[in-house]
Amino acid sequence: MRIAVTSQGKELTSKVDPRFARAPYFLIFDTADESLEVIENSQNVNAAHGAGIQAAENVVSKNVEIVVAGNFGPKAFQALGAAGIKTVEWTEGTVSEAIELARNNKLGPSDKPNVDGHWM
Repeated sequence: MRIAVTSQGKELTSKVDPRFARAPYFLIFDTADESLEVIENSQNVNAAHGAGIQAAENVVSKNVEIVVAGNFGPKAFQALGAAGIKTVEWTEGTVSEAIELARNNKLGPSDKPNVDGHWM
């Protein structure tokens, strides 16, 4: 399973970022081989428009099955859902904690976006 987590930094010990589209990084963990890939999201951090769709496209291209973030706007939520990616709202700790919870099915999926578009 490939799990993407929004992150404030490049390490597994970094805090989960509450924003999906404007998070500084996506950390992608593959449970099959325990590998970690860091994706910079700098092009979307201060984007005026389209951050949700662009960030979703970046995550979709990495073949993830689950995305953990604090908030998902409507366009990002729709784009991820259309690609069959489960979204999970969680920001209570570190990226490594989010990964462990996700890989052990201890996080429930989101059923709708939880912020309006253009949320910062």
